[in-house]
Amino acid sequence: MRHGSRSEHVYRRLRDAIQEGQFKSGDRVMEIEVADWLKVSRTPVRDALRRLESEGMLQHEPRQGLVVARLDRQAVMELYAMREMLEGTAARLCARHASDMEILDLAELVERERAIQGDPEAVARHNRRFHEAIRRGAHNRYLVKSLAAVNDSMVLLGRPLMLLPHRAQAALAEHESIAQAIQRRDPEAAEEAARQHVRAAQRERLKRLFPESGS
Repeated sequence: MRHGSRSEHVYRRLRDAIQEGQFKSGDRVMEIEVADWLKVSRTPVRDALRRLESEGMLQHEPRQGLVVARLDRQAVMELYAMREMLEGTAARLCARHASDMEILDLAELVERERAIQGDPEAVARHNRRFHEAIRRGAHNRYLVKSLAAVNDSMVLLGRPLMLLPHRAQAALAEHESIAQAIQRRDPEAAEEAARQHVRAAQRERLKRLFPESGS
């Protein structure tokens, strides 16, 4: 692989490891250990670590060095607040600007999601496709960039909630509400449905990350 390809490979493997919990919040991430693990030189590892740090997934701590970023309850609340605002805006803009074909694709994605219930990994992948379709339909490149930055930080929260059967079932109904509002070309209803969807995900995530709080 070329250097750029190696750096991208290391970056993706580390992102996946963080999301899967192989590297947990507060764990030290050492350049030489990552290089040994992935059987690459330290240069692409260094590039990948810099990128992850710039995206907020890694941070420097005194006497420890580079560690996986820590998200306390307040940080999680702030992250979901941004996601709610941006996903709501994306749905609103999608209802206004999506082409008829893009809206048809969105309806087909909901039907596909219904068909794959019971396959958690497939549902988790499909969930990303559904939200990406709304962002594309919004036709706003700056919104897409902002959502990408938020989604980078979402990796720190752990495995996708769509792997949970009860959450996957609830999300299907929420996705259907969003798609129907967009199909009606109703920006206000689309935004509200998207915001409710994010709030439901937030409640589930808080219960799992901070069970002692009773959230």
